[in-house]
Amino acid sequence: MPPIALSHSFPLPRGWPRRVRSAVVQVVSLARTSLALTQGWASESMNGQLRRRAEGDHLQQEIQLLREEIRIKDDRMEQLEAHRRPHYPPTQRLAILELRAARGWSLAQTARVFLVTPLTIASWMGRLDEQGPDALVRLPEPAPDHLEIVVPNPISQFLNGPKWPT
Repeated sequence: MPPIALSHSFPLPRGWPRRVRSAVVQVVSLARTSLALTQGWASESMNGQLRRRAEGDHLQQEIQLLREEIRIKDDRMEQLEAHRRPHYPPTQRLAILELRAARGWSLAQTARVFLVTPLTIASWMGRLDEQGPDALVRLPEPAPDHLEIVVPNPISQFLNGPKWPT
């Protein structure tokens, strides 16, 4: 079953009554429900080939939906002038550079994807080359153990149980 194709090149006509626009959204929701039920049936099938096909279709659909989400967010950000867009915090800058390396992107490709200039990416790379990852990310030093009694760490509590003073 081919994945649902989302297209932003065909906006809903402005003259359409509100009920018609609402109906279009409801039809998409019904199609999604129908597709989910069909994929669920296929993924639980005894036929291995059918299960693999259902998984592949599901993954293709997920990719298309993620691309549509990214397109919508990017369109919104592109409406702002570059100097008015929020800046990436240091941890995200390092993550962007790691993704650039993993994808093998050029400066221009990376800049285009993350809505910054190639000069910005080059600046981050320069800082990383000169000063290392600490130039982009300053990891907080761990708090002393006695502070966990006052301000408990929920993860350590979950894994180790509560700490009681001795």
